[in-house]
Amino acid sequence: MSLFGTIYTDTELPHRARSVYMYLRDRSDKERKCWPGLNTIASDLHLSRSTVQRAIADLEKAGYIQKDHRNRDNGGCTSNLYTIIEEGRPP
Repeated sequence: MSLFGTIYTDTELPHRARSVYMYLRDRSDKERKCWPGLNTIASDLHLSRSTVQRAIADLEKAGYIQKDHRNRDNGGCTSNLYTIIEEGRPP
């Protein structure tokens, strides 16, 4: 099986979601976690911010990633934490 597992054979997943998944997978650490901002993902992939948001929602719904909101010590928002879920299993 390839590095990206079943992502290529999932016919229900839009192309935008595959691109964002590969981006997140490429930037994840050994614990399969990464935290790029939406604007960074959009800029790097030459997609709109709203397209990235839809792709992340697609990936969450399909069970490929888990998204957790993060906050700064002062209560302000920061980038989300994304965890890659291998073959539909939590890390």
